[in-house]
Amino acid sequence: MTDSPVTTPFGAQTTAEEVLAGIDLSGRRALVTGAASGIGRETARVLAAAGAEVIVGVRDLAAGAQAAEEIAPESGPGTVRAAMLDLADQASVRTFVAAWQGPLDVLVLNAGVMACPLERTKEGWELQFATNHLGHFALATGLHGALTEARGARVVVVSSVGHVNGDVLFDDINFEEHPYDPWAAYSQSKTANVLFAVEAGRRWAQDLISVNALNPGRITTTRLGRHIGDIGNSPSSFDPTSTDVSWKNIEQGAATSVLLAASPLVEGVTGRYFEDCNEAGPHRPGVRRGVAGHAVDPQSAARLWQLSIDMVEAAAPAA
Repeated sequence: MTDSPVTTPFGAQTTAEEVLAGIDLSGRRALVTGAASGIGRETARVLAAAGAEVIVGVRDLAAGAQAAEEIAPESGPGTVRAAMLDLADQASVRTFVAAWQGPLDVLVLNAGVMACPLERTKEGWELQFATNHLGHFALATGLHGALTEARGARVVVVSSVGHVNGDVLFDDINFEEHPYDPWAAYSQSKTANVLFAVEAGRRWAQDLISVNALNPGRITTTRLGRHIGDIGNSPSSFDPTSTDVSWKNIEQGAATSVLLAASPLVEGVTGRYFEDCNEAGPHRPGVRRGVAGHAVDPQSAARLWQLSIDMVEAAAPAA
């Protein structure tokens, strides 16, 4: 973080289309995870409408193919396609990475799960951390060569204001000793998203790869909150009725993702955290805005990077 936060003419009510008005992305390739619905779909749609070739990485291939078919007519045939990618399954991520060919200009790490009941992957990993962080970590690091080949690629990491509620539990990532709390697990995974952007931004700057995280805001209608009814009321620290952050529609919710993915206004910016199309300031207690200090701590970022490498490598089949 610097003393001079990045600002733009856009704000909380700006739509993704408005962010990219007049920008031509012809010849660019973008991959958006979780783009079958919600802000991921809108992100893919707007990038494609600006001329990019867009791949939507989805675990439900039928839903992804339908989304791609519906998006494609707005930008011309052949500009949007779906590909199988289950971020909770490391084998699926490895298969996707192995099949990738050519440069990748934009990688939007959008897919996620929020506050679900306790579930573990076949590796024994807690599902939210496995999906929101480790799946995306394996994908981004696996595609590092393709991003480098693009000479100026951007990686966009969709985090959440929920990260302010908790740090990474380095001593018990998978809630094997702590009682499982769905919101604590969600906060951990979203903090991990920001820490990834901090460390990848540092490591990959020499490869001309920009990596930034963001809070999309509270979106009125997406599938992300589908598990809330399964776990009872949200904790007071995550009050869905709070008025200190405005609600957004999907078009507005995708705006910061699109800004970081393709706007010339943030060219060369890396390792930062944005909200409402501007770089966020430090979080203040009682206000659900800003970035928490624990999420941009460089030592934690480096520690999480090594931990993630170890976990991903341990999950891979022996050579």
